[in-house]
Amino acid sequence: MDPKPTLVNLMNLDRQGLEAYFESLGEKRFRAHQLMKWVYHHGVTDFAQMTDFGKKLRVKLEGTAEVRPPPVLFQKVSTDGTTKWLIGVDAGNAVEAVYIPEPTRGTLCVSSQVGCTLNCTFCSTATQGFNRNLSTAEIIGQVWQAARALGHDAKDNRRLTNVVMMGMGEPLANFDAVVPAMNLMRDDYAFGLANKRVTLSTAGLVPMIDKLSEACDVSLAVSLHAPNDELREKLVPLNKKYPIAELMAACQRYLVERPRASITFEYTLIKGMNDQAEHAKALVKLLRRLPSKLNLIPFNPFPGTRFERPDEETIRRFQTIVMEAGLIATVRRTRGDDIDAACGQLKGNVADRTRRSAMLRPAPATTIASSATGVPA
Repeated sequence: MDPKPTLVNLMNLDRQGLEAYFESLGEKRFRAHQLMKWVYHHGVTDFAQMTDFGKKLRVKLEGTAEVRPPPVLFQKVSTDGTTKWLIGVDAGNAVEAVYIPEPTRGTLCVSSQVGCTLNCTFCSTATQGFNRNLSTAEIIGQVWQAARALGHDAKDNRRLTNVVMMGMGEPLANFDAVVPAMNLMRDDYAFGLANKRVTLSTAGLVPMIDKLSEACDVSLAVSLHAPNDELREKLVPLNKKYPIAELMAACQRYLVERPRASITFEYTLIKGMNDQAEHAKALVKLLRRLPSKLNLIPFNPFPGTRFERPDEETIRRFQTIVMEAGLIATVRRTRGDDIDAACGQLKGNVADRTRRSAMLRPAPATTIASSATGVPA
């Protein structure tokens, strides 16, 4: 008996990837657009319900492909309206996605890896170790599941207005899967978000920042957390490989083709570690010549951490110093901490953890990557 053929999960493909796939079936490219509307506008995953496909095409698809989002294992809703989903990605692993509602927008925080390779000392996710990269389907599937749960509609009820790649993992360490997913977030046949409303946050993988600049036009956020190398190496070990001067140069290069854009620098304020006036003044000196915004994040405690949150007076003093020097600085209000959904608290299930050092090199993509990424699959 012939083995059952492996089905292609079409959620692993962005528009260009889907167009190529339908052409390989002897179909016109516009079939890709029809499928995207069914999947991302209407939440339909069953080919039999895609009524503008003929019976012959539906049979062909059923024999070669599937549309399979990752399942929701459970959902928690905070008293402030923040919603967290635990998303199953295989038998032993799960990741978290978080929706943060605000009066003028709704932001979804999406994960890119099971665990994280980088071991930042103040992050709960880092305590779990690392198992593997997510596929494009597992990344865009978080958006799909959130949209479905929230009743998001591409036209009339746009509950999701922003997506940030700030969940579990370092997105640029999973480049080949993250870029097609962000393409789908921005594609009018999928979620149709403006480029500036899709943000990728990195701890500073310098070569991949340059690669991202060529592959995908999205907003860039950088997890900085310290104004000098000595302190940053204690908080973000990746700084030993890519020190602040190299990171700032990469940020400058990212903005060359984006003259109206700015980069958001995330700075977690940790009591007695990086929250003093001297740190604020050094931060001003570092950022004053770069079009940027500063997002100050009071540390969110988690079990087992040795770090503490600064008091409100210290937080406001730090913000005042940088703002009086001409920087734009906001303090991120803690959301969802009663369900462990606040920044730095995300913690899914990570099984069979592997060595982080082996994973700092970008891994070969395990899914079908679109030609739109400009990188091999």
